Amino acid sequence: NELINVRLNRFAVHVFQCYKIYSCSFCQCHTFVSGYFQKYKEFEKSVRVEEIDGLKLVKNLAVKMEEVFRKKAEATRRLVEAAEEAHHQHEENPDLQYEYFNAVLINEVDEMGNNVELGGEFLLEPNDHFNNLSVNLSLSVVQVPTNMYNKDPDIVNGVYWSEALNKVFVDNFERDPTLIWQYFGSAKGFFRQYPGVKWHPDEHGVIGFDCRNRKWYIQAATSPKDVVILVDVSGSMKGLRLTIARQTVSSILDTLGDDDFFNVIAYNQEIHYVEPCLNGTLVRADRTNKDHFREHLDKLFAKGIGLLGEALAEAFTILNDFNQTGRGSVCSQAIMLVTDGATEMYDDVFEKYNWPERKVRIFPYLIGRESAFADNLKWMACANKGYFSQISTLADVQENVMRYLHVMSRPKVIDHEHDTVWTEAYVDSLNEKAGPSLMTTVAMPVFITSNFDVLVLYFFLLYQDGQKRRKPNYSSVDLSEVEWEDKDDILRNAMVNRRTGTFSMEVKKTVDRGRRVLKMHNDYYYTDIKGTPFSVGVALSRGHGKYFFRGNVSVEAGMSLTLYVTLTCLFGRVYCISLPRLALSLNCAGDRELIQEVLFDAVVTAPLEAYWTGLALNKSENSDKGVEITFLGTRTGLSRTNLFVPGDQDFLTAEDKEGVFNADHFPLWYKRAAEQVPGTFVYSIPFSTALDGKCSISCDNGDINCYLIDNNGFILVTEEQSQVLSGGMSIFQLKVTIAAICMFVVCEKRGESVRELDTFSAYLWFSQLLWFLISFHTHSAQRSRGKTMMVPCDTEYPAFVSERTIKETTGNIECEGCVRSFVIQQIPSSNLFMVVVDNKCDCSSAPPVTMDPIEIMYILSRRNTDSLKCDRLKFQKDRKKPESCHPFHPEV
Repeated sequence: NELINVRLNRFAVHVFQCYKIYSCSFCQCHTFVSGYFQKYKEFEKSVRVEEIDGLKLVKNLAVKMEEVFRKKAEATRRLVEAAEEAHHQHEENPDLQYEYFNAVLINEVDEMGNNVELGGEFLLEPNDHFNNLSVNLSLSVVQVPTNMYNKDPDIVNGVYWSEALNKVFVDNFERDPTLIWQYFGSAKGFFRQYPGVKWHPDEHGVIGFDCRNRKWYIQAATSPKDVVILVDVSGSMKGLRLTIARQTVSSILDTLGDDDFFNVIAYNQEIHYVEPCLNGTLVRADRTNKDHFREHLDKLFAKGIGLLGEALAEAFTILNDFNQTGRGSVCSQAIMLVTDGATEMYDDVFEKYNWPERKVRIFPYLIGRESAFADNLKWMACANKGYFSQISTLADVQENVMRYLHVMSRPKVIDHEHDTVWTEAYVDSLNEKAGPSLMTTVAMPVFITSNFDVLVLYFFLLYQDGQKRRKPNYSSVDLSEVEWEDKDDILRNAMVNRRTGTFSMEVKKTVDRGRRVLKMHNDYYYTDIKGTPFSVGVALSRGHGKYFFRGNVSVEAGMSLTLYVTLTCLFGRVYCISLPRLALSLNCAGDRELIQEVLFDAVVTAPLEAYWTGLALNKSENSDKGVEITFLGTRTGLSRTNLFVPGDQDFLTAEDKEGVFNADHFPLWYKRAAEQVPGTFVYSIPFSTALDGKCSISCDNGDINCYLIDNNGFILVTEEQSQVLSGGMSIFQLKVTIAAICMFVVCEKRGESVRELDTFSAYLWFSQLLWFLISFHTHSAQRSRGKTMMVPCDTEYPAFVSERTIKETTGNIECEGCVRSFVIQQIPSSNLFMVVVDNKCDCSSAPPVTMDPIEIMYILSRRNTDSLKCDRLKFQKDRKKPESCHPFHPEV
């Protein structure tokens, strides 16, 4: 539970001296750490070791999370009731004049210094709860999309009656201070946000945000749906019409969510699937698939004549066949028709495929100003429970596309089902300075009906579930890409289907920015969270991860001690800090058991203060040798740090700060020590550090080279300063593929250089054994409109691991017609190996091996990658469908 990290100055000298005489003490380092364990044994009688009941743990966690989610849903329902009542009391007035706080215009003044219209003075104050963003906790603001008129009568009326929500916003926040944002999104396009905050346009003076395109709005607005988009590419669609058609299709894709399935078909005298490999099927409307189809839209060109009848028949056939497989939404169905006209009504096609049930809705979009064929398209829409729209310019696209959502939502409105809709977890930012955080959204519709003239309004509450139980750096990543060793998706499918159970497997985890690999055996425990679509899982590593230290230290006793001890509690946990150093308030609503655990750690480790002081007083006069800084860390998140160098030096260097607990993870030294063989030590040096001075072992013979390497093949010490490299050497074979998400910018180098292996290292290890590649699902950066944006990609690079059971090995390797011999011996009680190689061969022509990540390009050539690309598009993992579905109502 407690681990110690020691930084040694002139580490090379000490380690080589110890190894030369085969000392078990490892000099000062061993003496220092052993002293800690002697102190710890004094408390051994008051310590009990408890094995964690993983299933009980995850069930308790699920109950607590259920309560958290329930409170958010209740807050949502209070707003729904207030919104419906406010609208019921309101009478529409097309001449209504009302000044409201526009999110973009607040606190703006004209050339005369007067407040601009819809601006006004709006008090904003920095608030810690919102990462010091300036907000107004008493009022909300309203944002209107750039392509809409701020004083449109529908918007003004909606803004007027929705002012009643301000009181409920404030009340919700007072009841539940963990809330972040509360939103109200209108079908008319305006967006009310609490607390009030000022919005700023981008560098082009535009705010492209439209709440109706957000995932939470889409999921709450309609039931899951299967959609086929038909695009007319006959000769009459040339020029601007085809440009508008492409934008219309792209906007339709924006309105599809993760629960929807779609395909895009272009037609003239023939049927052309925009993605040929998806002939006759539908794909999930996730971001990757939608972006893939957008790329293909630019390849459309207009020629020939349009045979709409064949295209409609193909669309109906796809929807029927795909629905019978059970792999789609198994709910609503629609055909979107993007064309410049129809010469007939094609009633024979509808009679064959869609009547009399009319379960597939038809939404024609007439492109261009001509209306000669509008009547036929209008008839199609009315005869198939759809909606007709005409799009004359690019500026008309957004609003006209959105109208179909109101029609698709009619069955839900008639059923008057206030479904609570939770989005998947995603990463978003409170503001640019705060950085990304993991969030989820709960949405609920507000229904207003009058003779089926349906208006649907949506809002959602956004909250952040702290940093204690979240998986860092992941945004909507499939579990199979995280726990990639589960090749059969046993764990994933069990959690998707909301089961309760356990699962075990061996895993490989990368640390130290992917340079090192830890091998662990994890036990997984999982269950569902009632009242939500979520499941929760806990992974415990066998060994240290399966046990807790429990002590008999009371909160009161621990608090009396912490008033006099300098220590730090981090790891993203808040213990109601109210006094200097660390004081824990008993009145705070924290986890009492967790507080007792951290206080127990504080009491047990307190004697180290005196022990460290004694070491400092007895330290050698030669201050540039020996211990400089020590860290002690416990799993509760407590850490102690002690400085053994003169006070005028910086307390923590940049490297040291990486070794302190932070909100996302345990420091590297802690993780490596926890997974190390019990009773052994982990030695390492910073990658940016070069060790000076020659070692004192007998490697003076010019015919041999000596290396001290760690268990991941990194050279810690060598005789030649130029050969102290942070490249890697593969000692024993290991193959692994690891999926994750890491953020990096293309062409941007890290501050520290990744040094290369010398020629000998590359030839010695790589001709003997295979390296393994670590495949990362990453985000690379692309330039878009002058900004850097992150897009998914896969990278690979070599990494190495030792086999602890092999204590010593010898061998030969051929290099340029010359044979080199080598000996590797494991250094006892450590993670180190001594390597001795004869130096009689010149291998300077061998290329170096680096650990720079290389992007995997799947789409390299048609011949080799078309099948792989198609398989990736078609592949659909098992996923549980939403429980709520309102696909059809006989009257609308």
